[in-house]
Amino acid sequence: MAYRTLCRQQSLQEGEMVAFEIQGHEFIVLWPEADEPRAYAGACPHQGVPLRRGFFNGRTLTCPLHQWVFDGRDGLGVNAGCRLKSFPLRVREGMVEVDHPAFAGADSHGH
Repeated sequence: MAYRTLCRQQSLQEGEMVAFEIQGHEFIVLWPEADEPRAYAGACPHQGVPLRRGFFNGRTLTCPLHQWVFDGRDGLGVNAGCRLKSFPLRVREGMVEVDHPAFAGADSHGH
């Protein structure tokens, strides 16, 4: 696994969504209420629309183009037969980090 730093842990809040780009890969981090933060691909699996412009209500994420709705806890499409692509997320030394296959082979500190 090759993790990259997204942000400081204190930059994320329960019930919120934050978008990131690392090495040309877009991610969104959703922190569903009463759950743990989750990292997903930053594009809707339907037509690749950037999800950073979507609406997250603390439980579900709605795509801004066709209003496809995804559960923030597991990425499962509520009204669509698909799922958001998820990526491993961890907190280490106060930093939130994400893993992506494209990061393999490079230094794992994300700096």
